[in-house]
Amino acid sequence: MTSRSKKQATLFDAILCVGFLVTVLVTCLVFLKKYEISAHVPLVAGAIFAATIAVFKLGFTWKELEDGILSTINTTMQAILILLVVGMLIGTWILGGVVPAMIYWGLNILSPSIFLVATTLICAIVSISTGSSWTTAGTIGIALLGIGSALGIPNTIIAGAIISGAYFGDKMSPLSDTTNLAPAMAGTTLFEHINHMLYTTIPALLISLILYGIIGFKYAGSQIDTTQIAQIQNALISNYNTLSPLLLLVPVAVIVMVIFKVPAIPGLIAGVLLGAIVSVVFQGASIADVFVVAKGGYVSSTGMDFVDQLLTRGGLDSMLGTVSLMLCALTVGGILEKTGMLEALARAILKVARGTFGLIAATIFTCIGTNLAVADQYLAIVIPGSMYKDAFIKQGLNPKNLSRALEDSATITSPLIPWNTCGAYMSATLGVGSFAFLPFAFFNLICPLISLFYGATGITIAKLSDDEKESLLEQKTA
Repeated sequence: MTSRSKKQATLFDAILCVGFLVTVLVTCLVFLKKYEISAHVPLVAGAIFAATIAVFKLGFTWKELEDGILSTINTTMQAILILLVVGMLIGTWILGGVVPAMIYWGLNILSPSIFLVATTLICAIVSISTGSSWTTAGTIGIALLGIGSALGIPNTIIAGAIISGAYFGDKMSPLSDTTNLAPAMAGTTLFEHINHMLYTTIPALLISLILYGIIGFKYAGSQIDTTQIAQIQNALISNYNTLSPLLLLVPVAVIVMVIFKVPAIPGLIAGVLLGAIVSVVFQGASIADVFVVAKGGYVSSTGMDFVDQLLTRGGLDSMLGTVSLMLCALTVGGILEKTGMLEALARAILKVARGTFGLIAATIFTCIGTNLAVADQYLAIVIPGSMYKDAFIKQGLNPKNLSRALEDSATITSPLIPWNTCGAYMSATLGVGSFAFLPFAFFNLICPLISLFYGATGITIAKLSDDEKESLLEQKTA
């Protein structure tokens, strides 16, 4: 097809294409949930529909749409590479005993007088170690739920503490897929994103811990059954030559590299190499073992289900599903962006939402709305991220403000919605309804509020210099 005159995408065109996408996703992920349909093919269907409108109504050629898709995907290639490296890092850290050591020593801080506080911290440690809130809730979370129930603490409160800790770790861990996806969509770097999130996550965690501490005073002095904790620790230590605290120097080294602003990919590759070294030196693994685990992941066989579910993960292969989902989402996003449909949608919203606060509020509520409508946290990052990326730059706001707002809303609120994939998983895993634990998931409730507060006051909002703004706008038009 040759180039021809194009029509400007209208708000109706944008609503039509996004509405079709949402309808297909909701149908497949909610109403056809029993068939376990993933979001991949519905996203492709949305891309086909948007491309059809673009070609036959707006006058675009396929070559132009393809250029838009490839351009959008190209902006996230660093994140895709990081995810693949992270998969290898997780595998080698488990093989080397780094992750088990973090869990082993984390369980030692459990105390009857501060059970809810300790539960939140333990889940945060495990989630940072693994990069997965789901794995944390499905393993250590279940064990802590049983321990807390024996103390007479309501399951709804325990579940709230588990989810608060799990999502703090998931949000802050460089091993998490959402932590990599958000900066990729916003146009910032992984470590800049993590550093900027400290301003919302640390206060939210501290406030949550205070609230859990106040609630926990009621249960102070209760005797705790340490049998489950001992079983988990014994299973961990019996499966490794050593879980020496020296292994904790590996994640410390990666944190130091973050502080000194080592680029993400070299820093994480260094983490993989350190994981390989401790695997050989401390655990007696062979070089072949390291290579196998780096690609295919670690398979735990301790005989204890909790531990095996927690440690059977990692490897480059484990990230391919997330990468393919990103590519599918970016394909439809690339078409919507190239044709101006996202811009039309964003323009309509930004007519109401003005200034820094309006922009951040629009991002947060769009993410929550996407979580409600599409029932998937990844799409709640991808769609609003694509919509508001240019608006943040034009407003003179650093892209890391956008990536923080995406995580403060899309990632954090996903487990609070019963029909969202995260909410359904947490509810089924912990045996507590989403609306039942929602009032006690303090961290998840407080984070968006702090983000809105910063947007209203300008506190911690990073601005772009005129040169930076001009450079980013030039990159957009290039």
